[in-house]
Amino acid sequence: MIAPPSSESRTGVLPGLIALALGTAYVIVLLAVEKQAIVLAVLAAGIVAVLAAHWLGLLGGAARSFAAHEDAIGAFAVVAALALGLYFHEDHFVLLLVITVMLTTVATLGLNIQFGYAGVLNFAGASFFGIGAYTSAVLNTHTAIPHLLVLLAGGLVAALIGSLLLLPVLRTRGHYAAVVTIAFALLLKTFLEVNDVLGGPQGMQVPGMKILGWSFNNNVDLGWITLSFYMNYFVVALLLLVGAFILVRRLERSWIGLNLDAIRLDETAAGCFGLDVVRWKITAFLVGNFLIGIAGALFGMVGSFVAPNNYTFADSLILVSILLLGGIGNPWGLIVATIIVVVVPEKLQTIQEYRFLLYAALVVVVLLFRPEGLLPRPVRRYFPGLPR
Repeated sequence: MIAPPSSESRTGVLPGLIALALGTAYVIVLLAVEKQAIVLAVLAAGIVAVLAAHWLGLLGGAARSFAAHEDAIGAFAVVAALALGLYFHEDHFVLLLVITVMLTTVATLGLNIQFGYAGVLNFAGASFFGIGAYTSAVLNTHTAIPHLLVLLAGGLVAALIGSLLLLPVLRTRGHYAAVVTIAFALLLKTFLEVNDVLGGPQGMQVPGMKILGWSFNNNVDLGWITLSFYMNYFVVALLLLVGAFILVRRLERSWIGLNLDAIRLDETAAGCFGLDVVRWKITAFLVGNFLIGIAGALFGMVGSFVAPNNYTFADSLILVSILLLGGIGNPWGLIVATIIVVVVPEKLQTIQEYRFLLYAALVVVVLLFRPEGLLPRPVRRYFPGLPR
């Protein structure tokens, strides 16, 4: 007997595309407006629209559409990102903000492998991000290594240094493992501040990216159109985000992701059934730090400067708050949460000094009223392509 098709398989791609188009248009409007009163009005309108869509049951249809046609909607999401970049092709500030969103999302995707899939706590995400940035600063300044390889080197160095934490992390669980990563974050910041070779507390300059002699710090002239030099980094950041997203999704749907889920849900039971708990924890920790390091290496080139105060424990908490807000284990939720956490404080200049209070309030509200996050991770498909 053939099982009837699930409701997800009957869902068309149209609801997801409509949600994507409306979301892209809303982000463009939010980035374009400048006056604080208008920004507040746009934010209020967005909140009301989302609540109304949830009340009418429209969000559920869009979520099912994303789940059933993820590849097609993902391709349209790339097109939407390119359209957003082209719309602001001359605006340095907006493009830098969008690049920050994309690279922060890549970093949280790395944390998602650790937190969301394997259950390995890491409260030093910003430290590994900074390791990638400092790697690009040192290699770009003192070597002639191609800058695309420097990105990979940033990920490898972050994973290598992260391996120093493997023994204490593997020998502890829960909040004890979290304390280990917190201690590492504090120690790394102190090390960078007292190390004169790496610039000490003043930091150091990072030469911009160059590929085949083309300097990414030069504007692009296309006839009568001039593109901001940030468009160069925008394209690389978008490619990096797409690659990281595909990697995380393929990892989740593979037998590796199945093993990581088993370890997260019940480590003792997973070990009793023959799973190598240590092996898969090491895999999740190193792969996650590798993605974080790559994102940090590119961000160092984008910002042209690195300093210890840019990669503190407070910044690590911001990454964790994004993970909690978006929905642990759901990459799509991370994109939405990163936009909220990064863009909203930048647009509301009046709350710049209170942004950490905003992040804390967001985390508290989410834990109280929606502990699974804005976009919870859907039920895992153990046999993709078959009805649940």
